[in-house]
Amino acid sequence: MSSITTNQGIVHYEVYGRGRPVILLHGWLGSWGLWQETMAFLGAFYRTYALDFWGFGESGKKRESYAVDDFVDLVNQFMEQLGIARAPLVGHSMGGTVSLSVAMRYPERVSKVVVVGSPIVGSSLAPLLKMSGYRPVAFLLFNMMGPFRAWMKYYYSRQICSDPRFPEMMDRDLSKTTVESFLRSIASLRRTDLRPSLGQVHIPAMGMYGDRDKIVHPMQWQPMLAGIPQSQIVRFPKAGHFSMLEEPTEFSQKLKAFLDEPVS
Repeated sequence: MSSITTNQGIVHYEVYGRGRPVILLHGWLGSWGLWQETMAFLGAFYRTYALDFWGFGESGKKRESYAVDDFVDLVNQFMEQLGIARAPLVGHSMGGTVSLSVAMRYPERVSKVVVVGSPIVGSSLAPLLKMSGYRPVAFLLFNMMGPFRAWMKYYYSRQICSDPRFPEMMDRDLSKTTVESFLRSIASLRRTDLRPSLGQVHIPAMGMYGDRDKIVHPMQWQPMLAGIPQSQIVRFPKAGHFSMLEEPTEFSQKLKAFLDEPVS
């Protein structure tokens, strides 16, 4: 377990493997733990870093803002402190939206970008997620945390991911989330629309989307493909929102093949 201290709080991260760096970013209500299997595979070829955003996992939670822009700054500070001049970013869901935003704001930092089930447009989020970005709904859920966690663990988690390990993973990560990080991050994501800025991404980009995604509309690869000149799409017909858990072998192989491609 490792951490760095930024000007806005402690950032926890894990690192595995040797070689060129790759940075993995989790999604809303997630943590670095969702990447463990991916890290185990990539670690034989790359030095993989997986961090927890502020407000999630083991990172600091004493903040007033948990917006997408805050997480963009976090990635820049993380790379600065660890001496990583440039690296591929791989982001799941909200983490992919952050990854694309880093590539736009700090293009010198990012050599390639991969998004996994990520919303290019916040309106593509499932209704439950969009509702969670409103304060009354967020407070209601947190005031009923026991029943809410039970419903998430024993019902909802099974609807969105076929991996039998996922309910425990989701419950663990949810237990480490505060009402402010829960509310403000998804509210920010809901308001995001990257389409006008996608043309600024001049590096190789890959979108990995599950056709059975119930969290983000599974056709969100379309604006990415239309807007980013050097983009390619991988689709997983049998996977939902968590293709790295539901199709781990194919996911890891496709990801490594993309990372291995030389950059012209």
